[in-house]
Amino acid sequence: MKSIPRHQRLRVLFPTKSPISPRLPAVFMMFSIVMLSILGVFGTMEAGAQAPPEFPIPQAPTPGSQQPDLDAAEDGAIQIDIGSPGSEPSQSVLLIVGLAILSLAPSLVIMMSGFTRIVIVLSLTRNALGLQGVPPNQVIIGLAMFLSMFVMSPALSQMNDEALQPYLDGAITQEVAIDLATVPVKEFMLLQVRDDELELMLSASQMDKPETPDDISMMTLIPAFMLSELKTAFIIGFVIFIPFLIVDIVVAASLMSLGMMMLPPIFVSLPFKLLLFVMVGGWSLIVETLLTSFVVG
Repeated sequence: MKSIPRHQRLRVLFPTKSPISPRLPAVFMMFSIVMLSILGVFGTMEAGAQAPPEFPIPQAPTPGSQQPDLDAAEDGAIQIDIGSPGSEPSQSVLLIVGLAILSLAPSLVIMMSGFTRIVIVLSLTRNALGLQGVPPNQVIIGLAMFLSMFVMSPALSQMNDEALQPYLDGAITQEVAIDLATVPVKEFMLLQVRDDELELMLSASQMDKPETPDDISMMTLIPAFMLSELKTAFIIGFVIFIPFLIVDIVVAASLMSLGMMMLPPIFVSLPFKLLLFVMVGGWSLIVETLLTSFVVG
């Protein structure tokens, strides 16, 4: 009996099939040709349906008629009227300003409000409980956003009354509106900033020490405010971690005394921490602590 080579036996037992059918390239080419033909037919029909533009025939001016000024039209320049200082701003300017505000809104909210402090404290509370994904990030960010709006409501109301509404009515210009809008935000940040962080940024800027708090520039105040918010958020988070740390230590010592060293303490301490957190109204206490931590003028 004639023996069959090993590679031929494997090929007979396990015949290999190409993952791509030999007809697939031909089908793809046919589909492409058909689609290109359809697009060409539709393009020809659309081009034929459009009527050629009719150019007006220039007529000789009649005596006594006013000759139009064609110098502005011949130079090809585009003129955009943004409105005079005493009139209402045009819709195009309002649209550009709105798009700019929407693009910068996340950065402004993070850098110039209490959002940083609130979201860090809420995240540290979740980590202290031992929960990685509960509550989810969307819930924490949403709660931090609304709490930030609640804290900033006096400043937002002042910005709307003194800057936004007069600008929309055309009573003030854009530069004056920006200057008036930064006043309440600057007052809020000055109330929250710490002296150490503010002195650090003033010394790093190598500028003359301002005589009054109003003379501090926003470029110096914003990083000092961010550093102060981070420090305050971590101090609050440390206080929140202490009771949960005590629960973890007690549970770990109890398991060690019982000889259950292979059982992770987090499995036993998590239900007790959740029970303790719910019984004392943990979320309400956290929110109350955050709201009272902000200094309101």
